Formats: sequence, C-alpha cells, structure tokens
Amino acid sequence: MFSLADEEGQRRSRWAATPRTFMLCAVTASLGAGVCLGALAYRAANAEREAQDALLRAVLRQVERHYVQEVPRARLVDDALRGVLAGLDDHSSLLDERALVAMQEDTVGSFGGVGVTLGLVRGHLTIIEPLPDTPAARAGVHAGDRLLQVDHQPVRHPHGAASALRGRPDTAVHVRVSRAANTDRRQLDFEITRALIALSSVRGRVVDTGYGYLRIHQFNKNTADELGDALAEITAAGPLDGLVLDLRDNPGGLLLASVAVADAFLTDGVIVSIASRAPAHRQVFEADADAIAEGVALAVLVNRGSASAAEVVASALQHHGRAAVIGTESYGKASVQTVLHFPKGRRAVKLTTARYRTPAGRSLDQTGVVPDIVVAPRANEPAHEHRQRVLDAAVAHLRERDLAQSETAPGRQLRNDR
Repeated sequence: MFSLADEEGQRRSRWAATPRTFMLCAVTASLGAGVCLGALAYRAANAEREAQDALLRAVLRQVERHYVQEVPRARLVDDALRGVLAGLDDHSSLLDERALVAMQEDTVGSFGGVGVTLGLVRGHLTIIEPLPDTPAARAGVHAGDRLLQVDHQPVRHPHGAASALRGRPDTAVHVRVSRAANTDRRQLDFEITRALIALSSVRGRVVDTGYGYLRIHQFNKNTADELGDALAEITAAGPLDGLVLDLRDNPGGLLLASVAVADAFLTDGVIVSIASRAPAHRQVFEADADAIAEGVALAVLVNRGSASAAEVVASALQHHGRAAVIGTESYGKASVQTVLHFPKGRRAVKLTTARYRTPAGRSLDQTGVVPDIVVAPRANEPAHEHRQRVLDAAVAHLRERDLAQSETAPGRQLRNDR
C-alpha cells in the first residue's frame, strides 16, 4: 500500500528525471545526426572523386580510340601527369629517367657533358663561362656566346639546354652559338666530344692583396666541405681583409647545403624557416657559434640567375648585417621541392612541398633579394664585362669599409699603405 506522500514523491521524481532524459535524448540525436551528416558528406566527396577519376579515364580512352593518329598509352599518361603538375607551379614536374640522372649528377657533382655554365642574359640563352680544362673550353667556346642549337635542335631554356648537352662520355654533340663581333654577331659551329665533368661546386682565388673570391656554382652535398678547402687555399697566401662570395647564376640545389654555407659565416640568428602543410617538414634553421673567416668583411654577388638556395644564403647574410649584397635583384624562388619516387618504373615527381621565409619572415617569391648596391648592366655591355664590373664594385666596397674601420681604429695598419 502506498501512502499519499509516497505517490506525490514518485510523481515529483518522474518530473525531475524528465529534463535529464530529454537532454540525453537530444544529445544522442545530435550526435547521431552529426555522424549521419559526416557520413553523407564523405560519401558525396568520395563519389565526386570517383566521378573525376572516371572522367580522366574516359578522356584517355576516347583519345586512344578516336585521335587522328595512334598515341602510345604511356605517352598519354606522362602527358596527363605533366599537365597536372604544370598546373600547380613552375617548379613541380615529372622527372623521366634522363632528368632523374641529371638531378642525381648535380647532387653528387659529376656528370657526362661539355662543361659550360648557362644562363639567360637579356632573354638570350648564354654561355656564362666554359669551365677550365673541359671539352667546351678546349673546343673554343667563349663566355658570352649565345647558345642557339644543340644537335641541330633549337634551345631556349637553360634546363632543357643543359639536359641536351649532357650525355655519356666519349659521345659527340653538335653545338651552334652566335658570338659578338663588334656590332654584329656571327654563328659558329662546334663538334664537341663529351667527357666526365667533375664539377667542384666552389672555386676560389685571390683577387688582390688581402681580398679573396669564392664562386659557388650550385649547392650539392660537397659544397660546405669545398667551401672550407677553398678558403684555406686563399688564406694560405696571407690574411684576408675582405672576401667576395659570388652566387651569380647559381640556380640553387640542396637546401641543407645552403644552410651550412650561411652558418659558416654566421655565429647566431635564424638562417631560414620552412613552412609546410606537413608538421614534420616545418623547421627553423639557426646558426651556431662557430664561423669561418669571422671578422672578415664579406660581399655577396647576386643576379637574376641566383635562385632558391642561393637566395637563402644571400638573404640570411644580408639580414644579419654580415654581408653587403651587390649586383642585380635575384630570381625570387622561395619554394622547396621534394622528389617522390614511384614504386615501379624509372620516373619520379618533383613536387613543391614547402616554402621558406627569410629571417625577417618575408617570402622571396617573385621579388628576390634586393641588393644593397645595385650594379646594373649598361646598354650593349658584354656579359663578361658586366660581371667584372660587379666584382670590381664589390672589392671597392670592401676596401672602403676597411678604410673606414682603420680610421676609427688608429692602431690598425693597412696593407700596402692603402
């Protein structure tokens, strides 16, 4: 038997439980709706991807069946891949076997070729210099020659021309150039036999008493060691007041090599930071306390052919006040590419996976490193004369800096009574 009080208590208890029950049901319903909506969205996105994949396959089938002439499917697939990557940016690309070999050769610093450095000068594909004691130099190719043809095929871009000039040692390649002769240009043909080019990425020499010169052609796995060796050879001739680091027409290379070079001249501070969608790829590189040529005045030379890893070095040394940058504005490439190899086949994808920022947090994309001292080419000035004038301006700047420092430090003696 229930009393009246017991019945009233039970009624109150049921009403008290109802809001909690309602809330629990509402939360459960919301979760269920969220799961359903998520599942529907996933199915819709997946269906859209499947439709896009089906469209791509359908286009390939239609081309195979109805194009005016038969095209091998492998070529169609390669062209499709190239189209996908070309639509991303200027630096992502499909690497075939030949391109992979060339990239690996650049990384290790040796390849079969003729031995020239190429660049664009006023829109013309130009021999920046034939490397000493190479087939090109022995054949009579000169700095400033404009490259017109390789094996009777026109060439217009440094990368394509470099690939065409390379090949197995002891094979022949036909090269046509145009050479300035007063106000005219004449065409010259060379039949050159390729050889194994052991490319040192760093070359050094003394340009004047107390002043050294280091040229870095590109950044490969040996660059940091070669930098130290070249500097040791220069300083063996006597102490240095100043050093010129030439990064003109340096297309870049390995990012870690450029970080090591910048670190060699800095004792602290950020060198470069890497931004990426993948957290594992995000990094900040900082200089350690050790540095070579510490206290020696430094000038860095750049031009439109200085790109990527070369810009990492120039911007870091400029930002920290370690060097004056001299020449013309650099290329402006602030992206990092990763080579992704396919499980089968001799192909790979070079894909932009990260971007880098200067120590100031700035992206150099399309703007480049702006020199502290601009030395622009004069009208109709030959490329080699402009290059020498930039170098002369760098040495003059270092001398002026040396003189200014000596005037503020009376106890210091200048070399050769400068």
